[in-house]
Amino acid sequence: MTQVDPNIERKQGYREEIPVAGENLLTRVKELIHEGNVRRIIIKQDGRTMLEIPLSVGVVGTLLAPELAAIGAIGALIAQCSIEIVRSE
Repeated sequence: MTQVDPNIERKQGYREEIPVAGENLLTRVKELIHEGNVRRIIIKQDGRTMLEIPLSVGVVGTLLAPELAAIGAIGALIAQCSIEIVRSE
């Protein structure tokens, strides 16, 4: 018999998904990065993952420059998408 750890969800954080228009995608991602409690950002369109960005506490802005450029390009090409956010407690 296996026992499930009741704190496993707490360790992984919690997820939230928000719809975003393509032209607002880059702005919203930058806001989420500055919040500080975001561990991972997943950009999806029609249920498919377009881009997944893991974030850590010590992430420097210059390390995110290529990802932000990709997010800007994705935002220019798509009309509607959603951002799945994995937050830490």
